[in-house]
Amino acid sequence: MPNEMIAVDTERVRVAVFEEHELYRAGLCLLLAERSNLELVGHASTWPEAVALVHREQPDIFLHTMGEGESARIELLPEILAASDRTRILALTASNDPELHRQVIRSGAAGVLSKDKPPTMLIKAIECVNAGEAWLDRSTTATLLRELSRGKNTDQTPDQIKIASLSQRERDVIKLVGHGLKNQQIAERLFISTVTVHHHLTSIYSKLEVTDRLELLIYAYRHGLAEIPR
Repeated sequence: MPNEMIAVDTERVRVAVFEEHELYRAGLCLLLAERSNLELVGHASTWPEAVALVHREQPDIFLHTMGEGESARIELLPEILAASDRTRILALTASNDPELHRQVIRSGAAGVLSKDKPPTMLIKAIECVNAGEAWLDRSTTATLLRELSRGKNTDQTPDQIKIASLSQRERDVIKLVGHGLKNQQIAERLFISTVTVHHHLTSIYSKLEVTDRLELLIYAYRHGLAEIPR
């Protein structure tokens, strides 16, 4: 029997880009095209083009670039989510204003990255957001979640049942997620594999009925499972 080569098809992250300025848009597209784990499915220079692109291609990631004074467009981000319920939004902004970052997250983005970060950071942010994680700087995360935690529900009985179902190891993982650690860092801290960390997170999401890392953070801060970073 002849030997057969078995090809392993690694699914690539499908990315759509919105950027009004041609030079910057071309640079982003070139950067993404050079990555073997990313697939550039299209780019747009106007908002109607961007919405149509997302509706047509159903990308994993919508890369939304923002310049100074572009806060008005933040309110339009739900149009992207309506066009594709599988797409997660990563916003690139020239502003370091925490309030602007919070507005972007409230409008549906899964991450915010400053334009002054290196290209490697952009790639990492895309990968993390695609994996279901939130990408925020620590100050924005702390302020946003402290704000959200003020809406704490007084009827805790259902939540007490959920929390009681957590194992001690799962509680340890939640605390480290609350400190801002990534899966690899959690694995090193707890002397376990990243695969085990992933399994713990899957179990935690199911028990607490949350869908991703950002929802877990909000839940953990609200219910005292993790401390809000200072």
